[in-house]
Amino acid sequence: MRWDVNEIAIEMERLTVELVNVKSVNGTAGEVEIADKIENILRSYPYFEEHPQQVWTKTVDDDPLQRKSVLALLKSEEPSDKTILLHAHTDTVTIDDFGSLKEYAAHPYELMERLKETDLLPEVRADLESGDWLFGRGSVDMKSGAAAHLLVLKYLSENRHVFTGNILFMTNPIEETTHGGIIDVLPELERLQSEEQIDFECAINTDFVGPLYKGDLTRYIYLGSVGKLLPSFYIRGKETHVGQAYEGLDPNLIASEITRRIDLNADLADEAEGEVTQPPVTLKQKDLKPTYNVQTPISSFVYFNYYVHQITPDKILDQLQGIAREAFDDVIETLNTQYNRHCERSGMQYKQLSWKTRVVTYEELYNKVFDLHGEKVNERLNRILDQHAKELDPREVGRLMVEELLLLDNDQSPVIVLFFATPYVPRNFVKGKSKKEQDLLEKLNALIQETEAETGDTFAVHKFFPSLTDSSYLCLDDTDEEVKVLKSNFPGMDTLYPVPIEKIRKLNIPAMNFGTWGKDAHKKTERVYKPYTFGVLPSLLKNYCLKVLNK
Repeated sequence: MRWDVNEIAIEMERLTVELVNVKSVNGTAGEVEIADKIENILRSYPYFEEHPQQVWTKTVDDDPLQRKSVLALLKSEEPSDKTILLHAHTDTVTIDDFGSLKEYAAHPYELMERLKETDLLPEVRADLESGDWLFGRGSVDMKSGAAAHLLVLKYLSENRHVFTGNILFMTNPIEETTHGGIIDVLPELERLQSEEQIDFECAINTDFVGPLYKGDLTRYIYLGSVGKLLPSFYIRGKETHVGQAYEGLDPNLIASEITRRIDLNADLADEAEGEVTQPPVTLKQKDLKPTYNVQTPISSFVYFNYYVHQITPDKILDQLQGIAREAFDDVIETLNTQYNRHCERSGMQYKQLSWKTRVVTYEELYNKVFDLHGEKVNERLNRILDQHAKELDPREVGRLMVEELLLLDNDQSPVIVLFFATPYVPRNFVKGKSKKEQDLLEKLNALIQETEAETGDTFAVHKFFPSLTDSSYLCLDDTDEEVKVLKSNFPGMDTLYPVPIEKIRKLNIPAMNFGTWGKDAHKKTERVYKPYTFGVLPSLLKNYCLKVLNK
């Protein structure tokens, strides 16, 4: 295989379409089908025909669908322990958003013809008619990224004399929900590190990037990943008949006030290295009343997506506990004001309501209840995990554990319990403090200058990939103390979301992202920009591998 940019671009489009044709929606059998497809492609390469044992799969433990990661290890002619990990995820989000065009979601050319007949935003129509964009579910997120890795691997497998070291190719399922594929395969990476005596220089992901603002044409490379926590609030109020409304405390009112103070609050966006995360946003808010009646709700539940660059779990708890107290205080003050006004209008005597603000963390509640009841507490919490961990949404299981502690509490007054729920996504970035990382950054900067001069593209290097990515699970910036605080306030974490912290620390793979470039990921107008993704990205990946694995 020779590296002709025009031929590579043609092959990139062909292979991307071939992968998009497989409907690998997260949580469906298509995730197995796409793994089989990629394994077959790998086994067709002459190198792997000669070394079939160097292509293998890892089935996700306890997965009813038997989804699997696909791995392939390429070794240079001259032995070396230096290794680059090229990885991508192969699942996509649902295609339900395509509506009447759903049957064409995985068929780019047919889809684009059908889209021409629909109402489109001017920008989308201009892209569609330009011929420079390929539409379809997974086109940019991120089957074109997997295609780029496959072509780089094929070229290097046929030119093993041009580098010294190893390429570990890997695709993973279950990225779009829980990152279950990458977490499951970490022991396999640890095994390779030990048995094959390989030293991971870096990992390169090709998850999608795109314009950060209208008209942005910058090609972004990321040196790490944003982290994520899911702070959750369980609010227990006091039920009452609607005919005596002021005798109760509506947990929905408190939940709404918490949401008003946190949701999209720009001041809560984390910042590090001059980069700012998206602010927290509500992912769910509901009361827990199962059916209609004229009793007010007893409890409510709300949780938030919280991106992190450097803020630690203990600081998030302090921050949000303070906000919750302020919200509770304001609700009590508002209720007294409204009750006083209602009494004046109704000719009744006003007496200040008895509610008191009470906000606790999960750790505080657990310690208090454990002091009261001892080991009985763990027995009851473990019973909830045994009964529900495999069948219920893990966030609901965590909520049930909070409810169980509250049942055992000797204080039955209204309360807000603050805790963390699934998932926990670690934060990391290549800092350049070690000799290895300095070398990676120097070679990256040199490559960018060369590529800009050759292609005319403008690149920018940022620290944190702004969306969630499997790269988060290859190295870890959180300290042991920070992880301890997290686990102490994360009910059932080791069962509901068992992140292998020690394995990640041992692997410690500097993780970067050279993304495909496109627009509207997770929308029916998802599309990948062909001139860059098909024409520039594969060469960028190949040339960086050669710089890192030079002689």
